[in-house]
Amino acid sequence: MSDFETVDGLSLYAEAHGEGPPIVFSCAFSTTHVNWRPQVEPLVQAGHRVILWDYRGHGLSAAPREPAAYTMEKVVEDLGRLLAWGASGQPVVLAGLSFGGLASLHYAARYRDQVRGLVLVATGPGFKNPEAAAKWQARADRSADFVETRGFEAFVNGKAGPTCIGRDPALPAARAAGQAIIAQDPVAVGLFGRRVTGPAASVIDELPGLEIPALVVVGEHDPGFHPAAEVMAAKLPQARSVRVDGGGHILNIEVADAFNAMLVDFVSGL
Repeated sequence: MSDFETVDGLSLYAEAHGEGPPIVFSCAFSTTHVNWRPQVEPLVQAGHRVILWDYRGHGLSAAPREPAAYTMEKVVEDLGRLLAWGASGQPVVLAGLSFGGLASLHYAARYRDQVRGLVLVATGPGFKNPEAAAKWQARADRSADFVETRGFEAFVNGKAGPTCIGRDPALPAARAAGQAIIAQDPVAVGLFGRRVTGPAASVIDELPGLEIPALVVVGEHDPGFHPAAEVMAAKLPQARSVRVDGGGHILNIEVADAFNAMLVDFVSGL
């Protein structure tokens, strides 16, 4: 467990486990590194270095309340600093769920020589259509309004629960994830949602140029992301697409054993 410093002087939380080829896990918006805890042991046992982290404003990282601190450009810079901290210059596998997948694509599109593989879980490449982009921004704004006015406990225990801790809140991993989410600063996370998640630019035009092995994963019970998964699978030159039976949006917690087996098989075969 440690911290690393961003270009603009913030201290962000990170932790690294094991030795071997590195794989970096990036979270969904509003969640924390704890959401990826079920993946640590299986990948370490398979001979990989597992790196978890919290975005600015999230989890155990610094949570500035200045709007200017939150841009996608800064998130990409932060991810680069994380790799310098934890990957020792080695090419990495970038794994991300929901917003974490989009952030991983933004990084890979800019620094593809640093990325040896992509794991894109319940995510999409962003929206080019102005109407669809506006709807996505409005959704991010509503989520920010909710956590700022009602708090994270209501968020986790309400309708948003399946999209941040999974559809079975009784699972130990879901309970741990929920506790970490509830402990966050709602103002900082709200700013991230409005200024990073909502307006995130599309990378759909960059997908055909990403000659990187990619695993595109979506849950059977996450139909809102099925079309995006199909688009990415069709446009990424080296994509393998899997729809996981029994999985929802947070399928790495809901069906952890099946997800871990698939993930270990992919990264070990690179």
